[in-house]
Amino acid sequence: MRTALIIGASRGIGREFVRQLLADSYKVFATARDDATVEALKQEGAHAMKIDVTVAESLASLPWQLDGERLDLVVYVAGVFGSYAGATEAPAVAEFDRVMHANVLGAMHAIPLLAPAVEEAKGTFVFLTSVMGSIGVTTASMGWVYRASKAALNMAVKAASMDYPHAKLMVIHPGWVKTEMGGPSAPTSVQDSVAGMRKVISGLKQSESGSFHSFDGQTMVW
Repeated sequence: MRTALIIGASRGIGREFVRQLLADSYKVFATARDDATVEALKQEGAHAMKIDVTVAESLASLPWQLDGERLDLVVYVAGVFGSYAGATEAPAVAEFDRVMHANVLGAMHAIPLLAPAVEEAKGTFVFLTSVMGSIGVTTASMGWVYRASKAALNMAVKAASMDYPHAKLMVIHPGWVKTEMGGPSAPTSVQDSVAGMRKVISGLKQSESGSFHSFDGQTMVW
């Protein structure tokens, strides 16, 4: 049986990954930040754990909670958007720290904790990023702290791919998705986004480790 871990499975894209992977007969581990969601995930069939990616000690408990499981797939979904403010307004320190801790530092803590188990399975470690983190296609400053966080995440994953040659690491843009973050005007359903990402993930070659893709199969510009 293939094993997956979804980090940040409370709702939206993370929750849909859990649903689709369970339907595809994966053994699914999933994390959430509150007891009620952990219980709901267990009711759906996942092995759910209460984890807060912004707390290093909480993340550090993941390996022993996984109890030696090899991980065919890990998806780091956890993240926050923060303020929509652009470069005409300096970010508040607390806001900057909140976004960077969830989107970058949490991922950088997760990599050395979990990548060895991904390597053991010759699996794939995926991080949700955004087209807003692409320097090459940036045309506005709106949400500049979020943009900076995703560009930093992209670099962190690219760099980490050099140290784990027996795992495939990638960052992927899920599209503009109808979620709490994406809003109701988004053109892509969460079901289509996750199905598209799963197709891209399954087709990733070892030689492409450290690359940046979109849910619709495009190779993205850094």
